[in-house]
Amino acid sequence: MADMAKHSITVEGFGTYEVESGTKLVRALEQNGVDVSHRCGGQARCTTCRVEFQSEEPPMGEAERQSLDEDGVLGQFRLSCQIRVDRDMEVKVLMRASDQGWEPGAEVEE
Repeated sequence: MADMAKHSITVEGFGTYEVESGTKLVRALEQNGVDVSHRCGGQARCTTCRVEFQSEEPPMGEAERQSLDEDGVLGQFRLSCQIRVDRDMEVKVLMRASDQGWEPGAEVEE
């Protein structure tokens, strides 16, 4: 069986990590010690898992687009719970749980 493809994720202020292709970005961040917030558990409802891409952005799915549009913030940031790692990425986490005084949030489903 072949190894899963890996991609490099560079997180401003944290470092660079190797992540399996297909992993939700929010989980990849957490697994590497980044305390990204995710209050709704990855359902694209709370918009707290905000990231800003410093590299080319992956395509946006409909759930993410609707959530950001409903909140009037479409184009301001992306939701890491809705992004699957499918390329090398460079991101900045815009809302860390520790900065908000929160626990990260509900468990994110794979």
